Amino acid sequence: MSKISIIIPVLNEIEMIGSLLRHLVDSSNSKNITEIIVIDGGSSDGTQDIVRDFHSKFKDPKTTLRQAQCDSSGLINPSKLVLLNSPKGRAKQMNIGAKHAKGDILYFLHADSFPPKDFDQHIINEVSKGNNAGCFRMQFDSSHWWLRLASWLTQFSWRACRGGDQSLFITKTLFNEIGGYDESYTIYEDNILINELYKRKQFVVINKKIRTSARLYKKVGVWKLQYHFWAIYVKRWFGASADDMLVYYKKNIS
Repeated sequence: MSKISIIIPVLNEIEMIGSLLRHLVDSSNSKNITEIIVIDGGSSDGTQDIVRDFHSKFKDPKTTLRQAQCDSSGLINPSKLVLLNSPKGRAKQMNIGAKHAKGDILYFLHADSFPPKDFDQHIINEVSKGNNAGCFRMQFDSSHWWLRLASWLTQFSWRACRGGDQSLFITKTLFNEIGGYDESYTIYEDNILINELYKRKQFVVINKKIRTSARLYKKVGVWKLQYHFWAIYVKRWFGASADDMLVYYKKNIS
């Protein structure tokens, strides 16, 4: 039976990580989850404290029951909660998480993206059908008409509709065969790996919605951010280097 290792890279995610961990426990069957691996890239806001104190943050009876099922090490049983430290950089963080993962399916998830109910079973069902990598369709937590349209488009298999916010599941065998995330990319690392999967025709979109935060759009501005994302996509299409794309990102977005 397939087992999933959930891998979450974080950096100063104190506002999100506790809610996400609780959501993952409540939305999955612990029998399907080998572990939840949180890889911190040097947070200074207390993110690691939230992860360590995860169990004590639960208030309702359901999660209290789950807390009672912890083993002697204080980790979720059988869904182990693991906290790792890493140099800053999502590609590096996710590769470290994958290296430590014990499950045969890796599920990479951003800290502000909340997968659908029974996400674990949906992933396992796809892998059992021979679909070794893929994502969920996406829904932004925004009523802005463009973000609603962009969310709707993610149900289709078009390469241009893909991104890390939709999460990514991939068998560990296929991940290792590709060589993991390219750590030369500080941004766009998700898309580089997805490109490899599309080349191999190893990608499927599960028709269930993962809900993701539109916080960066709210911070930068919907049209401004969308323009810069398109610019980065086109720059990569025409052969821009990882360093060139990072310079553009830092100048216009970060």
